[in-house]
Amino acid sequence: MKSRDIRKQFLQFFEERGHLIVPSAPIVTKDDPTLMFNNSGMAQFKEYFLGNAVPKSKRIADTQKCLRVSGKHNDLEDVGFDTYHHTMFEMLGNWSFGDYFKKEAINWAWELLTEVYKIPKDILYVSVFEGSPEEGVPFDQEAWDIWKELVPEDRILLGNKKDNFWEMGDQGPCGPSSEIHVDIRSDEEKAQKPGRELVNADHPQVVEIWNNVFMEFNRKADKSLEKLPARHVDTGMGFERLCMVLQGVKSNYDTDVFTPLIQKIETVTATKYVTGNATDEEDKINIAIRVVADHVRAVAFAIADGQLPSNTGAGYVIRRILRRAIRYAFTFLNKKEPFIYELVAVLSAQMGEFFPEIKNQESLVTNVIKEEENSFLRTLDQGLQLLENVVNETTGKEVAGGKVFELYDTFGFPEDLTALILKEKGYTYDKTDFDAELKKQKDRSRAAGEVAKDDWVIIKEGAEERFVGYDQLENEVKVTRYRKVDSKKDGILYQIVLDATPFYPEGGGQVGDKGILQSANESIEVIDTKKENNLILHITKSLPQNIEGNFTAKVDAGLRAESESNHTATHLLHQALRSILGTHVEQKGSLVSPGYLRFDFSHFSKVTDEELKQVEDFVNARIQEHLPLVERRSIPFKQAVEEGAMALFGEKYGDNVRAIKFGDSMELCGGTHVKNTADIWYFKIAGESAVAAGIRRIEAITGNAVKAYFNNQEQTLAEIKETLKNPQDTLKALNSVQDENARLKKQVEVLLKDKAKNLKGELVSEFKEKNGIKFLATQVDLDATGAKDLAYELGSTGTNLFIVLATVNDDKPMLTCYVSKEIVEEKGLNAGKIVRELGKYIQGGGGGQPFFATAGGKNPAGITEALKAAETFIS
Repeated sequence: MKSRDIRKQFLQFFEERGHLIVPSAPIVTKDDPTLMFNNSGMAQFKEYFLGNAVPKSKRIADTQKCLRVSGKHNDLEDVGFDTYHHTMFEMLGNWSFGDYFKKEAINWAWELLTEVYKIPKDILYVSVFEGSPEEGVPFDQEAWDIWKELVPEDRILLGNKKDNFWEMGDQGPCGPSSEIHVDIRSDEEKAQKPGRELVNADHPQVVEIWNNVFMEFNRKADKSLEKLPARHVDTGMGFERLCMVLQGVKSNYDTDVFTPLIQKIETVTATKYVTGNATDEEDKINIAIRVVADHVRAVAFAIADGQLPSNTGAGYVIRRILRRAIRYAFTFLNKKEPFIYELVAVLSAQMGEFFPEIKNQESLVTNVIKEEENSFLRTLDQGLQLLENVVNETTGKEVAGGKVFELYDTFGFPEDLTALILKEKGYTYDKTDFDAELKKQKDRSRAAGEVAKDDWVIIKEGAEERFVGYDQLENEVKVTRYRKVDSKKDGILYQIVLDATPFYPEGGGQVGDKGILQSANESIEVIDTKKENNLILHITKSLPQNIEGNFTAKVDAGLRAESESNHTATHLLHQALRSILGTHVEQKGSLVSPGYLRFDFSHFSKVTDEELKQVEDFVNARIQEHLPLVERRSIPFKQAVEEGAMALFGEKYGDNVRAIKFGDSMELCGGTHVKNTADIWYFKIAGESAVAAGIRRIEAITGNAVKAYFNNQEQTLAEIKETLKNPQDTLKALNSVQDENARLKKQVEVLLKDKAKNLKGELVSEFKEKNGIKFLATQVDLDATGAKDLAYELGSTGTNLFIVLATVNDDKPMLTCYVSKEIVEEKGLNAGKIVRELGKYIQGGGGGQPFFATAGGKNPAGITEALKAAETFIS
């Protein structure tokens, strides 16, 4: 059974038994101070269990997105090292709020598992609570008696408080539970040791799949238990583990919940996930792949539910999960650039049907993850620490160039930054040694880029090899030739040539098609399609077992359609730019992928917002005109140009060319296109930027990506309206808020100036005199502007003044330094240099003029030491 069918069958089963099916609550809790994340299926129903609210139905069923990475239930450090722990997971659950209790819950659980899902009864074990005298909770005789009617007594186990008394946190509803465990080991393993001895022993193939919790108590803050107003049933079945059992595999990661993600990771990282016995090195790669596959789910759904990564609270946890994934990929998958964001599309396609939020927010999630990856990969903390270690280990004052190169090569630590830091510490480095290591690295890079190719293995001599992908996306094919490619960068790959392929090879800015080669016995993934020496090469990671067999070549239709939409849009965009900006505009490059399009063009200045709006409107007008594709596959080059076709400078064209026409737009192009501009749906410019002198770049989206964008905009507007208490006129309300804010800012400025004047009177008496200089270093309760005003106010009270004021706003410290002009000239004190030194105490820096400068930082705790250190400048 496919995972989506397993999920549907669970919900259908309980719907037929009077349960209301409800959607999953957000993974991030918004109104529960005891929980940062929904860590169980019951979290969203907590108020019902406590009797504080009335449910829509006394019987409910759902699948809940859960996250366990903090607090009592923290699985983060286990993830990756075994095959069944996860950060984010789905919990299938059925609930009774004061309605049915143990008998129905246990009987239905058994019926669903053994009669509907057909799990053999002889591989299942159950457990009941043995009781806890210290808690005053007796042995669960009722559950025991119910199970006795269904299973032999030797399959009923007693569980202690740790295993069979369920609590969602330090506080809240709780009660005894009855678990169902499954033993999916081989017959040989079962013969050696009975499954009952491995229950709750962390065996990867003897695992709990369903927990029936009988909510009777509430755990109070003082740890005591009190009876709930009514008895409830809270059940939770691990969706991923259930899929493992029903799909006949030995690991959650071998189910179709994870295999699409793992396959994508393999493709992007050129690694292989090894099932079964793995070497130590293979196991390290396996762990890293599991970490990335698991963590991207948690991060993506958290962002889709509104929690962006940050430095505090739930946002920090999300950032930590993502950075753990990046770190594992960096170390064990050799990925030094962002790639995890590419997995979001896989996740959206896989789970968007049941969790529409991931599809609606796909663009946002993708961009946030990509930016977080970029940010973390750029971080210099590790390099800084290593540099500190290098300095400490260095004898003398010259650091070896090889060490500086290591920082540069391994951590991306710029050479000039290293040189600057060393100089500040009184060190230099061996530049000649560094340059020598850099040359070696460049030589290695060139070698790594080399690809060893085997000779072609000819399967069909003299076979015709042609492209049929303009007319069809699926075709019966035979392999005509293949060869093995050994690339140090991408590993072992195979290039396969077909007699009549529907796969479009990368060219004209359009990315190559992906898809599969399918026979009666196997399916080979085509991870890319390229063209070389007029051969269309289908890139795969393995060869078909029967290379001479018959295959069906199937292009990924969804990806192709999105590429076609974006490719046609580039033609219309080119026409729009030449129409609006001028005929000097020429295409200088493009990228057409399923997700977005990129178009580089010649232009002398930044495209204004008004011009971008005109370009957008122009393209969308062509879309609204429903212009049909006019394709001429073989037209004389000269004739095409005479008819107005755009020929790109630098492109090589044959005597006969393919011309693509939509209305007045006509270009020579070998790419694939929509049949009608209406298929594009809508065109939206996502950004405009400079690429090089005189070259601009526009990035844009079409179709589904635009729909996701509009959904995000609609949600944003709804949130703005909600924040503004749903006004009749949102714009008017916003203007009112801005006007009020402007008035309040003016009032605050006046108050701060008054406050600074009052502080001036208090602080004048606190000046100390040393070496002929009047000195003041103190912390004041002002913002940065107020501190500046106060410094100048104090500076006007006399001569030979040296003032350092510290402020903290929003946990961000700032130092403001004022030095009288005569001291600058006579004593050589320089405010800019002083704050750069003092800024180190608050983990920051700054600068300014010799008589006035400021420094910002991120460590308020360093202010005291900074103020003490200020006096050393006049000592």
